[in-house]
Amino acid sequence: MARIAGVDIPRNKRGFVSLTYIYGIGQSTARKILEKAGVDPELKVEEWDDAQLTQVRNVISEQFKVEGALRSEVQMNIKRLMDIGSYRGIRHRIGLPLRGQKTKNNARTRKGKKKTVANKKKATK
Repeated sequence: MARIAGVDIPRNKRGFVSLTYIYGIGQSTARKILEKAGVDPELKVEEWDDAQLTQVRNVISEQFKVEGALRSEVQMNIKRLMDIGSYRGIRHRIGLPLRGQKTKNNARTRKGKKKTVANKKKATK
């Protein structure tokens, strides 16, 4: 396995697919990285030589924020929203969807498992 940005990327996959295993790199970004590094995106990682691997590492470390740094930045942005009390921050705090979705029927991913509320029993005569 090749190790880039603290992540073991799979060697038996094509370069642009392997780079997507790194948090913060999608397919289009992976293709841009390989283009800047001068590596063919269709080459499998096991076919890269040391110079190509080093070039890819350099491009990623110099020009992109990935893995731990990116995760902490995202968490800081969410914390800032919660601290200033914005609408999105409040929705984060109470665990509801924040992009305008309806919550009457759906939103189970954010709200968690159903909490059944029992009905009041009718008095019998």
